[in-house]
Order: sequence, then C-alpha cells, then structure tokens
Amino acid sequence: MTPLHWWSAHDLARALRSREVSAVEVMRAHLDRIAQCNPAVNAIVTLVDERDALAMAEEADRAVAAARPLGALHGLPIAVKDLMDTAGMRTTYGSPLYADHVPSGDCLLVARLRRAGALVIGKTNTPEWGAGSQTFNPVFGATLNPYDHARTCGGSSGGAAVAVATGMLPLADGSDLGGSLRNPAAFCNVVGLRPVAGRVPSETIYDSFDPHPVLGPIARTSSDAGLLLSVLAGYDPISPIALGDDPTPFADVRPRDLEGVRIAWSATGNGLPVQREILEVLAAAREQLAARGAIVVDVEPDLGGADEVFETFRALGMVSMAEDIEAQPEQFKQTIRDNVAQGLRLQPQDVARAARLRTALYRRTAALLADHDVLALPTTQVLPFAVDQEYPTEIEGVMLEGYIEWMRSCSRISATTLPAISVPGGFTPAGLPVGLQLVGAPRGELALLGVAGGVEQALGAGATRPAESLRGAY
Repeated sequence: MTPLHWWSAHDLARALRSREVSAVEVMRAHLDRIAQCNPAVNAIVTLVDERDALAMAEEADRAVAAARPLGALHGLPIAVKDLMDTAGMRTTYGSPLYADHVPSGDCLLVARLRRAGALVIGKTNTPEWGAGSQTFNPVFGATLNPYDHARTCGGSSGGAAVAVATGMLPLADGSDLGGSLRNPAAFCNVVGLRPVAGRVPSETIYDSFDPHPVLGPIARTSSDAGLLLSVLAGYDPISPIALGDDPTPFADVRPRDLEGVRIAWSATGNGLPVQREILEVLAAAREQLAARGAIVVDVEPDLGGADEVFETFRALGMVSMAEDIEAQPEQFKQTIRDNVAQGLRLQPQDVARAARLRTALYRRTAALLADHDVLALPTTQVLPFAVDQEYPTEIEGVMLEGYIEWMRSCSRISATTLPAISVPGGFTPAGLPVGLQLVGAPRGELALLGVAGGVEQALGAGATRPAESLRGAY
C-alpha cells in the first residue's frame, strides 16, 4: 500500500471527506515523515508542537463527523513560505532582523488556506527576503536538494519544493518574481505554477500594481497544483489587479490528451547558454511528446528586451528596502545591497524604456501563443549546483556577471507576464532532476494545467521519488 505521505492532495481530500482515513491519521503520517526527513534537508524551519497539530486534526475530524460544510483542503497539513505572515507563528522573512518576529494576524493567503480547511503546521525555508534562487539565510541556514544533499534545492520557494518532494507535505505555497516557484520545482522534481498577475491577490504594502511578483502553488502533480490554486485564487479588493474569475474550475483539472497539442519548442529560450546535460534530457522529452501525438515545432521566440525589462523593474522594486539598508547595512546580504544600489541609479527614462519594451514583449509572445497551445523551454539553464555556492558564475564557458543571470530562462518569461509552469522533464545519468517549463496564453492557467498534466503522464519523471537511502539520510 502507498504510504499516506505519498498520497495526492486530491486523494487525501476525498478520503478525509468519506472518512476512509481520519485527519489524525493523515497528520501523524506527515509529522512522522517530517521527523524522518527534515533533519537531513532543513525544509520546514518552524513547526507547531505535535499536540497542537493533533488537536487541529481532531477538530477537523469532528467537523467531518458532524457533517459541517468542508473546504477543499479540509484536514490537509500544510506549511507556508516564511515570507507569509501567520498569526501567532514566527515569521522571519529569512532575515536576522526578524528572527523572533511573531505576527498578530494572518496574511490573505494564509487566511484563505485556513478557510479551506488546511491545517497550518509550520513555515518553509526561503532565502533572505526571498532574494535569489538559492535557499539559505543567516537565521536557519541552507535547505538541501532531496536528490543530492551536496546541492542546492533552488529557491526562493526552496523549502516548499523540498517538503513536497520528500512527502513531508502534500502541497505548498510559494512566490515567484524571476523563477522562485519554477526553479525549485525543477531542481526538486515537482510542479511549480507561476500564475498571471492578480490571479492570487496579495496585500503587499509596496507596488500592488506590479505584475511581476506573484503567489502560486507547488505540488507533485499539475492536478494538485490546480487544487491549491482554486483556494488561493479569487477576487479581493485589497489588490487593485485581482482577477474576478471563478477559481473553482482549477480544482478539477484533467490531464489533456496530447494528440494534436501544438507545442512551440525552444531549446535555449532565445539563445541562452544551457548546460549540455539539460539539453540532452529535454531533447529526449521532446521526442516522447511527439510520439504521443503532440505537434512539436522548433521555435526560438523573440524575447528581445526581456532581460532589461525584468532587471529594471526588479531593481526598481528593491528600492523599497533602501532606508532599512542605510540604517543597518550589515543586516542585509551583499547581493541585496547591490540590487538596491542598482535601483537607486535608475533614471526615469530607464523605467520608461523598460515599460515600452515590456508592452512589445507581451504582445509578441501572446501572438505566438495564439498559434500554439504552449511554449516549451528549459526551466533552468543549470543543474542543481553545490549548496555552498551562492550562484553560478558561468554556464558552458559563458561567464555571468550577476547573481540572477543564471535564472534568465525563467525571468525572461516573467517579463512577458504570461502564466508558466515547471513540470518534471527527466533525469541526467547522475540522477539529477531536469525541469521542463511550459508557457501558456494570457490568463490561460486552466488550459496550461491541462497540457502540463498530459506532459507529466507522457514523460513519467514525476513518479521518481528521492531515494530513501540517499547519503544515509532517510
């Protein structure tokens, strides 16, 4: 029998409703799994007391027995990214300035999880202020890749991806500016969906009109990612760009038959350097999709200007931290200080130029997606690298100048503002995961999830779990 910690979120939710299993059984299974795995990978950095967790589960069982109305995630344990405020639970943002911070209230995302019946049991690790795609910080240290503990899990939603990949959680939330849902999903062989701006409303105190930072789900399948999205999405007036579409269809995503699905295939994301092993794994994936009847056409999309768009608006957003850095520079890592300095150097004409480029980029890419169901390209340009390396400095002999350049296969897509998802694409001969990124049409997450589900079934890589005997860890 499949252990409960490997059941899908959909199956767990159905079994809890039918009383095939109890919430206490589900909670115990995941707490046991956390005790078994987490010491080796450091994914869940704050965890409620076992008695409190079981008390939440007992209350969830009483609700089922009393035939009360149940939310879509009723009885499922979840830990939220340590950037999200949780009432009465430590929230550090990965910063020593907030090492002992305990918010008095829940953020909107957490409130929606609780209303859906999810049992919030802890927090998942993130880099300092969520900056960068390598999950480490001075409060909790580094989170390790479940497929090789000497390597990074990616980030910034690294703790979330590792917790889901190892069966410690059935699903998890994350956030994504330049790849923070997709990069760790690729490195950990799970699914990470970047929705469009406004799909999951945020009550940020900064630029609430900014279309680049988004919140979204991490899961082991596209179907489960859709289930979580159905809870997180939906209109709220706190966000001026929140979408008003009914989110409930996301809860019942079915994998699409790939026969006739039109895939625009980009090997390099418009000329980016990509490690040879990734190209080889994804070339094999391309053949598998074509064998299933997909119409796969080689296309290198015109993503001209995407790097300038992303890096300009990212730097502009970082300026919000300038006063804090000026007051206590030693409390911020150097890369964050450099990004803020870059933002402060921007001129009005720089921002105006980036805005024009973004408009043209969106229209070109949306036009490409009008003729294809998805655009496919590598999620990452590199394989998971050494955990003690902050970021890659070269790819296939091409030298990189900054700490975010290795993420351009994702950040270029962020600049388009289109929805994107990373699904398991295969493994290298050394057993390292490779992600395949799929990009959908404007506001097309529902169709994108369906195609992604079909791709998952065709490739089958998501069924390969981390080895229990890996380095003797668990």
